[in-house]
Amino acid sequence: MKKKKILAITLARGGSKEVKNKNIRKINGQPLIWYTIKEALKSKLIDKYIVSTDSPAIKKISLKYGAEVPFLRPKKFSTDKASSVIALQHAVKYFEKKEKEKFDIIVELMCTNPLKISLDIDKVIKKIIKTKSDTVIAVHNIQDHHPRRLKKIVRDKITDFMKEKPESRRQDLKPLAYVRSGSIYAIQRDYLMKKNKRYGSRDSRPYLLPKNRVINIDTELDFLLAELIIKKRIYER
Repeated sequence: MKKKKILAITLARGGSKEVKNKNIRKINGQPLIWYTIKEALKSKLIDKYIVSTDSPAIKKISLKYGAEVPFLRPKKFSTDKASSVIALQHAVKYFEKKEKEKFDIIVELMCTNPLKISLDIDKVIKKIIKTKSDTVIAVHNIQDHHPRRLKKIVRDKITDFMKEKPESRRQDLKPLAYVRSGSIYAIQRDYLMKKNKRYGSRDSRPYLLPKNRVINIDTELDFLLAELIIKKRIYER
């Protein structure tokens, strides 16, 4: 069987509203994006890894740590309203049109999730190759935040999103519920380019990300928590 060509991409926009310069802010002495670059370069299955950014500062730091940055992403694909899909498609088109290079599988590695390791990345890639599914994405069990525990407030009264048995224990909540971890997305090239989606088909498959490697950095509190986890090396256990 012909080997699948794998392109991995980290999208790192320069503008971040909640936390300034989030993608290159230091966490435990290293820029946030470094953690993803480091693990991507350890992968045994990725053929090419790039950072797609509109920021010269992020480009400089990414190059320093070994990532390829073959272009600066156009501003129209880098606004806070531009989707990840559009930015990924821009990178794919760049290689196909400018470099005459076509990849079979596109892997998005989000830099706001610094706890993933190369083992996670390669397991996701192996699964999409083995299953021939449209996508494989990292998910995790939401446990205490199960949909049956979610509530609405209607006219100052608490009502259920889903019917909940009063005083139910966490272990009684069925079926198990999962949420996208926002860490790793492996996507068949044709699905990305033709369906304009990273996930959502009837053949989207899960990769269960270990609980100790789940975090998505959006706030100052997230930075503090991630730094503690990294310092204690909890994510490696």
